[in-house]
Amino acid sequence: MARSHNRKAKTNFEAVFCLKRGSRIQRTSAKPLQIALQRDRVPETIELPCEPIENHKMKTRCFDHIDLRVKDLDVARKFYGKFLPQLGFVHESPGEDFHTLYAAGGDKPSEFFGFTEDKNHRPNGTRIAFWADTRDEVDRVAKLVHEAGGKALEGPEVCVDYSPGYYAFFFEDPDGNKLEICCRESPVIAG
Repeated sequence: MARSHNRKAKTNFEAVFCLKRGSRIQRTSAKPLQIALQRDRVPETIELPCEPIENHKMKTRCFDHIDLRVKDLDVARKFYGKFLPQLGFVHESPGEDFHTLYAAGGDKPSEFFGFTEDKNHRPNGTRIAFWADTRDEVDRVAKLVHEAGGKALEGPEVCVDYSPGYYAFFFEDPDGNKLEICCRESPVIAG
């Protein structure tokens, strides 16, 4: 039985990856990162630059925030407030038209998860995956999501088709937005 979170057809990947060596980034090849994508059965290649980072310090985060649309702000506040603090989003900033949960950031800007009310919102196939450090954390948050009224619950389970040690819980919020809590035990990229 195919799980709803799995892709039906695998994407072919041909890639040259950057690796961290000490505090500098080095390429494994002189070529830029190439990913072969299949769209409408016509192969297409996208080249992504893979240059050394000028700053001697390694970047510690890649995303700043998520700005999600929901149909009912009060329902979303209750739902996300049950489990996002367990994932590190511990500072709330409510508003009339939006609600934000910030990660603990100390004296630096921190990433945040926000949602905005849109009565006409319709969910799509986009999935937001939250990082968990361990399988136990995935299990604990999955229980909280279940108690909060998450829909289309799948797992927690090992997803052998993704990468070795990929353990995840898939669900939808009350509006049908697709979400996931995952733990990667190996740096292998699924292909």
